[in-house]
Amino acid sequence: MVVCIKAVVLAGGYGKRLRPLTDTIPKPLVEVAGKPIIEWQVEWLKSHGITSFVFLVGYLKEKVIEYFDSRMGELGIEAEYSYESVPLGTGGALKNAQKLLSGEKSFFMLNGDNITNIEISKMKLDGSIASIALVPLRSTYGITHLEGDRISRFDEKPILPEYWMNSGIYLMTNEIFRHLPESGNMESTTFVELSASRKLMGLKFPNAYFKGVDSLKDMEEATADIKAGKVFVN
Repeated sequence: MVVCIKAVVLAGGYGKRLRPLTDTIPKPLVEVAGKPIIEWQVEWLKSHGITSFVFLVGYLKEKVIEYFDSRMGELGIEAEYSYESVPLGTGGALKNAQKLLSGEKSFFMLNGDNITNIEISKMKLDGSIASIALVPLRSTYGITHLEGDRISRFDEKPILPEYWMNSGIYLMTNEIFRHLPESGNMESTTFVELSASRKLMGLKFPNAYFKGVDSLKDMEEATADIKAGKVFVN
């Protein structure tokens, strides 16, 4: 069980692919199965002992702040906020929050638009600067199987077990700040640098549920999965 460690949640994106829903509310507050995405995340993280949060806010930031400031007691969490006036990318947004994390030897970071039940309490660093939770890649298309030039069968959006996808869930040491850009995504800068020096760890979660909520269809599928008990234990 992980205790006394903060979780940093990216909650400042525009959510353009979910318009018009995100014209008036930020993407993390879009509801899935009757509850905002980000609240599902808070409850999942709390189940692993996380009760202290730093929300990286930007677009419609006052909505996120109002939501958690009014519900911290009910949710049993502590919340702090890091503001960006212009989009800074994942790396720049985290670097902008450095003062709020200066006392932390390590912390979790995640995108604020995913539904998952990954057992983050099993994540580790083992001498690396950061580790990434990896989940099996699911094809976005149906796959055909051939025998000669004849189609023998179809697999509809199968999991591709030989490929592992970055879930956007990270465990990091405070040393990460030395490697972050002032502006830009850490996935294309910091992680490339750390992987070259073998300071980046990948941890596989083959049986975890993971769903990025980027479209109305994703919302519908995640809602159905939660209601069917495929994600969280009721």
